[in-house]
Amino acid sequence: MFEIILFSLVALCGVVVLVCRMFFPNLSQRDPEPWYLDYARSFFPVLLIVFILRAFIAEPFRIPSGSMLPTLEVGDFILVNKYDYGIRLPIVHKKILPVNNPERGDIMVFRYPGDNTTNYIKRVIGIPGDTVEYRNKALYINGQLIETKQDGSYMPYSKTGKLQEHERLTQLIPSVDLSSSDDKVSFSILHDPSRYSSRNRVMVVPQGHYFMLGDNRDHSQDSRFWGLVPDENIVGKAFFIWFHYNGNPGGGWNFARIGENI
Repeated sequence: MFEIILFSLVALCGVVVLVCRMFFPNLSQRDPEPWYLDYARSFFPVLLIVFILRAFIAEPFRIPSGSMLPTLEVGDFILVNKYDYGIRLPIVHKKILPVNNPERGDIMVFRYPGDNTTNYIKRVIGIPGDTVEYRNKALYINGQLIETKQDGSYMPYSKTGKLQEHERLTQLIPSVDLSSSDDKVSFSILHDPSRYSSRNRVMVVPQGHYFMLGDNRDHSQDSRFWGLVPDENIVGKAFFIWFHYNGNPGGGWNFARIGENI
């Protein structure tokens, strides 16, 4: 929605300047210029630069929920790389230049397949050709159990104030080649011991689709619930935390998180 509004403002300012220059050249010679021409001429280059940066380079995104804990916290403001997964036309989101493909372990922002407008953020777990199985809180890819190591405990933030200690684990997942021991991405996940069962799922990932999971495994609505993410829904790859503010009770500023790579 913001992208459409921004594009509309760029187009409006451009049309005002173009029409005045082509059909009413005397307006620009007035002193002072008409307010609408002055505003359009001033804002057009600024809005155009912002639109280009946001559409093709990097887009800001705020983490609204705890589904990616402990990696991303509620209130993290992140930047999303818009070109790493291919150059796409704004508004219509059509890929015009392939670059790289998402790999297992990447944190990806995408439009929720249920409405194609709401942005979600999860971790890529299954790539095209994979058979992904999530059973009894264990993850299998192509029949291979993905290595998980205990890493202490974690107390997640709670809006209700009722805190439940979670198990913190380190998961090692091959980014591309399942048989390679040197091709593993390490990241932290959470298991909630108060939840004795999680949604079990087996899915074959077809071409042009991706299986996504939240790092907070027992508190994440992801591909186990609503299915796969098609390539045309990809927004970009999360890579940097540039600010943090959690406006919920008990939250606040956390400047220590600023500057963290994702």
